Amino acid sequence: MKKILSLLLLLLAFSSQSLFAQAAIKFEQTSHDFGSFLEKETQHYVFKFTNTGNEPLVIHQAITSCGCTVANFTKTPIEPGKTGEVSVTYNGKGKLFGPFKKTITIRSNAKPTIARLSIAGNMLEEAEEK
Repeated sequence: MKKILSLLLLLLAFSSQSLFAQAAIKFEQTSHDFGSFLEKETQHYVFKFTNTGNEPLVIHQAITSCGCTVANFTKTPIEPGKTGEVSVTYNGKGKLFGPFKKTITIRSNAKPTIARLSIAGNMLEEAEEK
């Protein structure tokens, strides 16, 4: 009986440690406004983040709300206290002119598992050449 009780206590101790071990993602900024720009001008911004947890952080996906937006991210695990990036490019060529807002959904092993970033701006139509 003592062996069983000791084994259960040991198992409880190991499982409680794993309950507190987790990655955490903290972005410096979660939104960016490009302001006004011409259609021919591709826009680019880098969102920087830190793993504030105590386990390595792994980003699984960066899903954009539109094909005009592309997101690349740090693919290697980010150790606790270290930083990574989500690089976002907006190319509105052939899209509607005017104000826009796009969302980038980040899936990772952090708690919570979903983080959202956003970009906004006002794409202007190019003046026709005379």
